[in-house]
Amino acid sequence: MTKSVTYHKICIAPMMDHTDKHFRYFMRLLSKSTVLYTEMITTGAIIHGNRNRILEFNEIEHPLAIQLGGNRPEELAESAYIAENEGYDEINLNIGCPSDRVQNGQFGACLMSKPELVANCVSEVLSKVHLPVTVKTRIGIDEQDSYEFLKSFITSVSNAGCNTFIIHARKAILSGLSPKENREIPPLHYDRVYQLKSDFPSLNIVINGGITNLNQVKNHLQYVDGVMLGRIAYQDPYMLSLVDRLFFESAAIIPSRQEILENYKYYIDKQIKNGIHPKNLTRHIIGLFQGQPGARQYRRLLSETKPESVNDTSYFDEAIRLVSNH
Repeated sequence: MTKSVTYHKICIAPMMDHTDKHFRYFMRLLSKSTVLYTEMITTGAIIHGNRNRILEFNEIEHPLAIQLGGNRPEELAESAYIAENEGYDEINLNIGCPSDRVQNGQFGACLMSKPELVANCVSEVLSKVHLPVTVKTRIGIDEQDSYEFLKSFITSVSNAGCNTFIIHARKAILSGLSPKENREIPPLHYDRVYQLKSDFPSLNIVINGGITNLNQVKNHLQYVDGVMLGRIAYQDPYMLSLVDRLFFESAAIIPSRQEILENYKYYIDKQIKNGIHPKNLTRHIIGLFQGQPGARQYRRLLSETKPESVNDTSYFDEAIRLVSNH
């Protein structure tokens, strides 16, 4: 795997309850070059949990990064070592999540106030793995939201060996706002992320937050090295089908929605045989026909149908029929 800026040009954000291995497989049917991230996985879950279940992925998912949550350098290093041996391509540290659960564990966004600890975490992980170690963070937290604070944080952590930072261009408000509100209420300051790239030209700076279309992506790439897309990849996933041609390979083939659906059907059939319930597979593709004829009936069918049997895919076949008739 390359560490060049091209590698991080387009990424899909780690999203809790969204970016599981089934969603990532679906994303890979849309784009071969976009970097995919796992949901945040805590060090405790990896060290003490069911590793096979937690870390399993499909080979098609590469390039694939694992996002780790934790605040103990030795535990992050052990988890990263395990992830490297499982075949992941990158170790990403979560220094941006503002949820109460994460704050109670003293990691995520609250670690922005402890740059020395984050630097120690990066240094310890780098001493145990040969993979790139990246950091996803915010532009600040609570009242610590000046550009000088952000610049100081980046200086400390980059000096420890991290050369790629994914910056959500909002500060996190650690009390009074839910995670959803923290994605929407604090104002976006893209200019601060641009300034980071100007002040740290040797670092790989990836921007995240509020980006909803590919024209915005093109604009951001004039100022930074990469763009990370979030909820829009779930709400309007077909947008990703254009990414390879626009940003990686001009001759890339753009698959049709129907082709993607048919290919995912093969995956569904295989996963059901492995005991996965259909609703855990179809929930990821509800937005595939966003804005297309038949989309409303398609979404309703996939959202409301609750098959009694784990072997029942008839409702999925009916969904394919609904959108294939247009």
